[in-house]
Amino acid sequence: MPLLIIDEQACIGCGACVDVCPFAALEMIDDIAVVNDNCTACSACLEVCPVDALSLPERQAEAPGAVDSYRGVWVWVEQFNGQASSISWEMMGQGRLLANQLGVSLTACVLGENAHPLAEEAIAYGADRVFLAEDPTLRVYRTEPYSKILYALVREHRPEIFLLGASSRGRDLAGSVATDLYTGLTADCTGLEIDPETRLLRQTRPAYGGNIMATILTPHHRPQMATVRHRVFEVPARDPARQGQIVPVSVSLSENDIVTRVVDFIVEEEEVNLADARIIVAGGRGVSGSEGFEPLRELAHVLNGAVGASRAAVDAGWIPYAHQVGQTGRTVRPDLYIACGISGAIQHRAGMSTARVIVAINKDPEAPIFDVATYGIVGDLFQVVPALTAQFRRKLRT
Repeated sequence: MPLLIIDEQACIGCGACVDVCPFAALEMIDDIAVVNDNCTACSACLEVCPVDALSLPERQAEAPGAVDSYRGVWVWVEQFNGQASSISWEMMGQGRLLANQLGVSLTACVLGENAHPLAEEAIAYGADRVFLAEDPTLRVYRTEPYSKILYALVREHRPEIFLLGASSRGRDLAGSVATDLYTGLTADCTGLEIDPETRLLRQTRPAYGGNIMATILTPHHRPQMATVRHRVFEVPARDPARQGQIVPVSVSLSENDIVTRVVDFIVEEEEVNLADARIIVAGGRGVSGSEGFEPLRELAHVLNGAVGASRAAVDAGWIPYAHQVGQTGRTVRPDLYIACGISGAIQHRAGMSTARVIVAINKDPEAPIFDVATYGIVGDLFQVVPALTAQFRRKLRT
């Protein structure tokens, strides 16, 4: 349903809104502007209407000073079958840092059936308060009931920041809640920090295919919402002695109120699990082709690791996208990252620079990858990698 409201009595049929609409969402019928479902509420038409016949009343910015009434940082705790996703605890750790910088409380939102243990876990991972909604209709994730409950909680308690993991569920839920709240949402962030002067959340994410980094602010709407990629932030230390408040949330939903039905779950085994890999051997343009990944696969096999790749290698068709590390691929945090023939463009480094140990192998001694490497080897990867494989195989046998 279009958000744009047209005052038919005020409309003079000038057609200015039709001409400026970038989505073909407006047309003239009987000399009156009519909107269709293509409308995205971009507000371009509002600026050209000479008689103010168009409006988006719910999209208006908060009244001056109203944003100051929002306080606190919130994190949604994603769960499946009663088990929290690790990305939620990563969000909790960063949420704790942001809350401390702002001098406000950190709140976790836990939705599910028999989810009280997760609420206690959220406190152990840093939450001061947990909103706990328990109901059979919340046993599995569905957009309608989850977004309805979170929307009501935000409206009532007015947090200034709301963080969700950029998982498939988190992306879906964040978009739905942000739309209902008419607030800004920055997706797939790789960095979050507080501007000390304005208290605004600086939300950094790759743009234009990862070629630039954009820092986005939401100055006039609340809450400031963001989804963050897996493994961008570290999971904080769990403190079972922490104390916090668990606030039960009443749920008045029935299956008749929910259109979506979950038929079954089919778990698909991933071809490669870079996010949880402790060791990654990655190749870039220097592998020179798909066959160039074979020595890397052998080394990864010996180390019980995973094979990664730069965007250049993926774009060249040498290896599937599931292996891509970087701002437009996976963000990883392994114990050991071996970069083979990777020059080290900023987009790639942003996805792997938090690895505990980085070994770079490159023929170019000036390659940027050496700037972040713990150890650097200047040489031909097709000589160095087999030599490393042989040494590791020998060591692991003893």
